[in-house]
Amino acid sequence: MNRAHLSQLAVLATVAQCGSFRGAARELAIAPSAVSHAVSSLEARLGVRLLARSTRSVAPTEEGAQLLERLRPALSEIDLALETAVEARDRPAGNLRLSVPRTAAHLVLTPRLAAFAAVYPDIVLEIVIEDRFTDVVEGGFDAGVRLGESLQRDMIAVRIGPDIRGAVVGAPSYFATMPRPHHPRELADHRCIRFRFSSGILYRWEFEKDGEAIEMAVQGPLVLDEDHLIAQTAVDGAGLAFVFEDYFATPLADGRLIRVLEDWCPPFDGFFVYYPSRRQMRPALRAFVDFFKVSG
Repeated sequence: MNRAHLSQLAVLATVAQCGSFRGAARELAIAPSAVSHAVSSLEARLGVRLLARSTRSVAPTEEGAQLLERLRPALSEIDLALETAVEARDRPAGNLRLSVPRTAAHLVLTPRLAAFAAVYPDIVLEIVIEDRFTDVVEGGFDAGVRLGESLQRDMIAVRIGPDIRGAVVGAPSYFATMPRPHHPRELADHRCIRFRFSSGILYRWEFEKDGEAIEMAVQGPLVLDEDHLIAQTAVDGAGLAFVFEDYFATPLADGRLIRVLEDWCPPFDGFFVYYPSRRQMRPALRAFVDFFKVSG
């Protein structure tokens, strides 16, 4: 292989990722003219048009997309080898980018982030909050965090949190005018604070007891996409709420909220960090996994 091709291929991949020559130039810290020259030289050598240019954007041609699809794993391995070489020092270092749902960030990571940064000051940890199911490889992430039930089968997964439970709660002021439900079906007669995922889907409340599973498409006056807001509006008496019980720990303890249907909310596996199986694992990712994993 002509080694000049290697740098040109890296430039091509960056242009495709950024969608512009100028964006790639900023990412690579080189002049836009150098980016354009690298891509043009590669196209001339291969005799194939790899990028379709317009005045507003740049996108791979069919031939370019096929090349990039096969090229991506090789470039990832090169990046991994270089990062591992840089990190082969007394302690892990470098950038570590994770895709994390908001709930996991709040309940599992945030309480220990300061301690992690103190132990590993040479790691730059970037947490991207995403509630949708992201392909960590395609998204350029080192790893992701998800509930055990949502993990992809071809990924390595390490548990980083305890079992979790949902909790249905309401304020005393709400129950002053509404009866307490004893079965999930009775929620049809209640005002419920609903949650909408970033995908646009409304969460259907899920219950299980003695082998019977029930999903409820509840109704109510509020639709929110943030668990803290749901907890607060429940305290304010807007209706019944259903999120992870850790969000309600304080208002349940001091009596501002009352729990119902507890026997229909069994615990289940908590959060896991997951990452693709590779021949070599980056020291920074290994440090993160070892720091946050659940022992025993």
